[in-house]
Amino acid sequence: MHDPSVAVRFGLMLEAYCRGVGSHLKSIVRQVEALEKLTKLTDTLKARKDETQKERLKFLYEQVQQADYLEALQNFPSPLNNNHVLGNLIVEDCKILDSAKRPLWLVWLNPDPMAECLFKYNSIIFKNGDDLRQDMLTLQVIRIMDSIWQNEGLDMRMMPYACLATGKDVGMIEVVRNAKTVMNIQRKGGRMAAFQVDSTQLHKYIKEKNKGNRYDQAIETFTQSCAGYCVATFILGIGDRNPDNIMVNEEGQIFHIDFGHFLGHFKKKFGINRERVPFVLTEDFLYVIAKGAENPKKSKEFQSFMQLCGKAYLMLRRHANLLITLFIMMLSTGIPELQSMNDIGYLRKTLQVEKTEEEALEYFQNQFFEAYGGAWTTKLDWFFHSVKHL
Repeated sequence: MHDPSVAVRFGLMLEAYCRGVGSHLKSIVRQVEALEKLTKLTDTLKARKDETQKERLKFLYEQVQQADYLEALQNFPSPLNNNHVLGNLIVEDCKILDSAKRPLWLVWLNPDPMAECLFKYNSIIFKNGDDLRQDMLTLQVIRIMDSIWQNEGLDMRMMPYACLATGKDVGMIEVVRNAKTVMNIQRKGGRMAAFQVDSTQLHKYIKEKNKGNRYDQAIETFTQSCAGYCVATFILGIGDRNPDNIMVNEEGQIFHIDFGHFLGHFKKKFGINRERVPFVLTEDFLYVIAKGAENPKKSKEFQSFMQLCGKAYLMLRRHANLLITLFIMMLSTGIPELQSMNDIGYLRKTLQVEKTEEEALEYFQNQFFEAYGGAWTTKLDWFFHSVKHL
């Protein structure tokens, strides 16, 4: 609606929808009221540039406890999932994330009578100032990739969490329960792990969270999800893969977040690509896949993992026309890194559409060898990222 060239067309569609949606309109109005309050709040927080984080947090708590904020921000259907109701806001658990755009981490009680058996809390990140359409598109495509694999009988244990752009540079992101970034897990292992010297900390974390018979299942879950995201991030050309953009939950499921760079638009420093490998496959991941073996690359688990990646890649390649068409349909939306057929050309390259299946598999295997062969460059990037953020 913010774009004058399409505002009238979408305004008419929006009016028709509101007239025909019936009683559900009340829920939509509640959601809009909540989003307006959160947008106003984050605008104010961004304007308070000279204050400390503690002062901003105090202001946040004071604001959300006012009657008009509590009325707007409690007991309404979640915009991310209408089946979930966001109950009372747990003010003391809310926080402002460390970013210039002042995103909010918000926590609600689950009012469902069966909450103890399901989940007690709903957590959402609200962003004001970031274009989430690219994240939305990436996650939707990952969800389609997962469906392709599922239909072929392959469960890659993907985690396409919910993400919704609700307006111009405004939106919400689901917080995945019981998950930590690889960076946070490494910090638990002391300085050696935090500075990327000790690559065993991730395996120790998964082993600690999954005792006895659950350990083998957790390793299998990690292996499947790691293979899925290796293939997906390679095909989509996802950039900026630092340890704060990769997460693992307590069941061993690994997943990627923050898709601000895709289709090969990698970050550069001094004119040099920071991403020097096709996808992230570090020693940390290989130790988990090989169940802590000293030389993971020579383990049978690693060989199985490599075959799984190749199998998953070929399955997606057989649906190359679908994946490419989806991106072509989004060319006119103004997404920053999806502007022309040159961007679509990146997908054509990674999917090897003009090659035979045998040639495409050989191409992917070469990329795979390059990924783990050049893992030291990723670890070096992670080291500098760790130093910067400690």
